[in-house]
This record gives sequence, C-alpha cells and structure tokens, in this order.
Amino acid sequence: MAAKGLISAFCMIALLSFSLRPTQHDDQEMLGKAIEYFQSGKFHESLLLFDKLDRRYKLNPRFRAFIAVCYYYDWNDEKTCEYLDSLIPQLEPFAPHERSIYYYINAESHFNLKQYKQAIPYYERALNVCYDNEKADALYRMGYCYLFNDDSKTAYEYFQAAFAYYQKFRNTAADQPRIAQIQNMVRSLTPDPQSVRDTLRQRIIDDIDLSDIYQQQMIIDEGAE
Repeated sequence: MAAKGLISAFCMIALLSFSLRPTQHDDQEMLGKAIEYFQSGKFHESLLLFDKLDRRYKLNPRFRAFIAVCYYYDWNDEKTCEYLDSLIPQLEPFAPHERSIYYYINAESHFNLKQYKQAIPYYERALNVCYDNEKADALYRMGYCYLFNDDSKTAYEYFQAAFAYYQKFRNTAADQPRIAQIQNMVRSLTPDPQSVRDTLRQRIIDDIDLSDIYQQQMIIDEGAE
C-alpha cells in the first residue's frame, strides 16, 4: 500500500489550509519546499523542513501526519508510532483512502517493532477504508500478527483470506512469491484431522455432564406421545 498515490491531492489541500503572517514569508516558502519534497518522494529532505516548522508553529494534524509518513520512510518506526498513535483520532475528517495510508503505515511500524497486538487494530482500520487491491497486504500481515501471538487458528483464517484477495486482485508475476509463501503458510497451519478429533475428545470428557445420567429415563415408551 503506497503513500505516493494520494500525495499530490492532499498536499494541495494541506497547503491551502495553512497560513502564516506576511512577516513569515520565509517560513511559507519553507513549507512549500517541504511539500514539494514530499510530493516527489524525498521524505528525508521533507522531514527536515517539516520538523523545523512543527517546532516553531505546532503544525496542523495533516502536516503532522506527513511528518509521520516521512519518519516511516526514514525507517524510524518509533517516531512514526509516536506521531500517529496520538494523531489518528484527529484524522477522521480526512478522506477514507487518505486515512487508510496512515492506518497502514502505523500498523506496519508497530509490526516492525514486534508490537503485534498494537498493530492489529490499525490493520483492521485500514481494511475498512482501503481499496480491494490493497487488502491482501493487510490480511497477510494480520496472519503473522496472530501467529506471533500464538493464535494459529485465527492466523490460518487470515492467511486464507489474504490468499483469496491476492488471487482475485493481485495475481501478478511480481506477487507470485508472496502468493506461494501464503500457500505454504496455509498448508502448515491447516488443522490435522486427528488433532481436531483429539481436541473434541477432551472437550467431551470435560464438558458433557454425566453426573445425573442414571437418574434420567433410559427408555422412552414407544406409545408415548
């Protein structure tokens, strides 16, 4: 799920929403340069300028979300989470697909930090607002989140869902290694029929109450209605 697809549109909106006093013309130019770098994918350069402006003015939530994106592409997952964990409640007015980028980036950063429980709700939020051809990645990651949290049953379900979405929406040559990997994960997590029976056997022993079995009527009269 790439951040660049929406950059041009919401950068322009953000620029129009930010105004400085005439005496701060140099800072307005710095903001324009930061957005220009952001639009061209020069996230480190953009971060340096946004950070200066944020320290000086406390930028609005959209610009601070841009800073989080810059930190993500600067491989600083801690700072990405630090910004987005607090910012996301303020991003609800933004367009769904723009929000899906922030949700996904925050989920990925928590995932990279091995904070799998924290990552799951952000992947779920991304799934609710992203496009169908972007859902496979989030489902795939959620499979690992549950697997690393020792919930192989739920992991199996998410890997199956990821496989279905890759097959339908992302079945390209570039995605074949990922699809093959998911197939291997599904096979390795497929419940063994014997283990299912063994689990049920224990449930039968534990959960069926036989304490009053001999007090119950054993035979029903054939003529009884």
